[in-house]
Amino acid sequence: MRSPDFARNMRFVGHSDVAGRGDGMQIMLHRGHAYLGHPFSGGFSIVDLRDPRHPGEVRFIPAPPNTWNLHLQTHDDLLLVVNAFDLVNGVRAFGDERAYYTQSVGQYVTGAQDWAAGMSVYDISRPMQPRKIGQLDIAGAGFHRIWYVGGRYAYASALFAGYSDYILAVIDMADPTRPEIIGRWGLPGMAPGEGGPPSPPGQRWALHHAVISGTTAYACWRDGGLTLLDISDPTQPRLIRHLNWSPPFGGGTHSALPLPARDLLVVADEAVLDGESDGRKHTWVFDIRSPQNPVSIATFPIPAEADYIAKGGHFGPHNLHENRPGSFVSDRLIFATWQNAGVRAVDISDPCHPVERGAYVPAAPDRVIDPRPNRPRVIQTADVFADANGLLYLSDYGAGIEIVEFTG
Repeated sequence: MRSPDFARNMRFVGHSDVAGRGDGMQIMLHRGHAYLGHPFSGGFSIVDLRDPRHPGEVRFIPAPPNTWNLHLQTHDDLLLVVNAFDLVNGVRAFGDERAYYTQSVGQYVTGAQDWAAGMSVYDISRPMQPRKIGQLDIAGAGFHRIWYVGGRYAYASALFAGYSDYILAVIDMADPTRPEIIGRWGLPGMAPGEGGPPSPPGQRWALHHAVISGTTAYACWRDGGLTLLDISDPTQPRLIRHLNWSPPFGGGTHSALPLPARDLLVVADEAVLDGESDGRKHTWVFDIRSPQNPVSIATFPIPAEADYIAKGGHFGPHNLHENRPGSFVSDRLIFATWQNAGVRAVDISDPCHPVERGAYVPAAPDRVIDPRPNRPRVIQTADVFADANGLLYLSDYGAGIEIVEFTG
C-alpha cells in the first residue's frame, strides 16, 4: 500500500507503475482494463485492472517515430488513439514550458512530415490484444484530443497544415475502418489566409477539446476561452457564443462538463506553469439557461490543507471526469484533478456554493520521467476516470495509475 500525502473521504485501493512507464495523460476504463496515453514514453498502454487491488498484465503499444499518443477514447469494441507530432521532444524550444503555452504552435510544424498525424482505430474486443482496423491521416501536426461516445460522429482537436493552432474537426465514423473528416470550425484568423494567428502576444489560442451534449459542442480554447457551437449540422458547426475571461484571468481554458438536466456547465482552466506563475486558475460553474449568455455563478474551492505553491510543479485544475455513458454519472458530484494537489470531489448541489467532499493526494513518484529540464519529483495528477462502482482511476505525469475509492 502507498500512503498518500493527504486523504479525506477517499482511500487507497491499488496502484500500477505501468511496467515502468508511469507517465500518463488521458485514462479510460473499459471492461476492466485501463487505456492510458503517454506524454513521454512514445505510445500508449493497456493495463488489466479487473482486480483493481492487484493490477495485472501491462501491454505497451509503441507510437510511430516522432509521434504522440497523448489521448484516446473507448466505446464498445473500438479504441480511438490520437496521432500527433511529438512537440515536447520534437521542438527544442518547448523544453521551456512557457514557450509551449504562450504562443501559437502551428509555426513549428514545418518541413517533411516524419510523424503520424490524425487518428488510429483499434478493435479491442480482446482488450490486451488491440487490432488496428482503421486510420485517418491529415497533413499537419495531427490530433490532440477526441470526444467519442458512440454514434456516427467523433470530434477532435486538429492542427492542420497552415493553421495557426488546433481547431475543431468533425469525423464521420459510419465506417470505423475508414473515418473521414466532414466538418471544421476554428476561431477567426486561425485558418490559412485569414490574417494569421489570432493569439495576442504571450497567449495561445488553440482548441484543447470539445465535449458534446445533444446538438451543442462545448469547446475550450486555452487562452481563447470557451465557445458553444451548434452542431445540428455536423458539416457546418455554427457559433452560438464565444466567451473569454482572459484577461483579466490567466487563460488555459481546458475542460468543459455540460450538465444539461440542470442547465449548468463546469469549466476548468488548466494551470500550465509552476508555482502559479501563470496566475491563480479556477474551475468555474456557469448557468447556461440562456446558451447565448452563459453566466459564471461560482468557482470551486481551492485546496488549502498544504502549501501547494511551495510544493513545486503545477498547482491548479487540469481535467474533469466527463460523465461518459457507462461510467459514474452525476450532475451534483464532480471529480476534478488539481495536479500537485491530487484529485478533488466537489458537491455542486447548490451550484452557487460548491463544497469539497473529498480529496486524495498520492505520494511522490519514485523518479522523474518528464524529460524537460528541472522538473521536480512531485505528483502531477493529470486525469481522472470514475467508474460506475465509484472507483477513481488517476493518471499522473510520472507516478503511474492510482486507484482510489470515494467514501464520502
